[in-house]
Amino acid sequence: MDLRKLKKLIDLVQESGIAELEITEGEEKVRIARGGAVSVTPLVVGAPAAAVQAGGAVPQTPAAPAAAPVATAPEAPPEGHVVKSPMVGTFYRSPSPDAKPFVEVGATIKAGETICVIEAMKLMNEIEADASGTIKAILVENGQPVEYGQALFIIG
Repeated sequence: MDLRKLKKLIDLVQESGIAELEITEGEEKVRIARGGAVSVTPLVVGAPAAAVQAGGAVPQTPAAPAAAPVATAPEAPPEGHVVKSPMVGTFYRSPSPDAKPFVEVGATIKAGETICVIEAMKLMNEIEADASGTIKAILVENGQPVEYGQALFIIG
């Protein structure tokens, strides 16, 4: 199955709102599932297991309020053009593990220049810059899985 067909399937899943799509074509099988729904379950303070097993009464004590997490302001990404992942796969900054990265923060690039590789279904896909400028930020770690449309680089 070629990458254009995969991209169309991913777009179809996103536009239609369906949660999951699975297609089998010959010996090839593709499953695309939407993520994003986050469920929050309340924390339940349970009774000690020994008291429950012994059949004894569990004393009712008010639960201590949980310490509020310290909120730190997330660092705002630099302004500029965002290069997004055209596919789902694994992000690599260099063509091989022992090679130097395609680009570093501060590097000047031209549109069409290879800036990373995304491995998808055992194929290495070179990703090219879609704008010229200077790399302001690399938003993904080497070897990290990436989603379709995920921000990879910021070019200023």
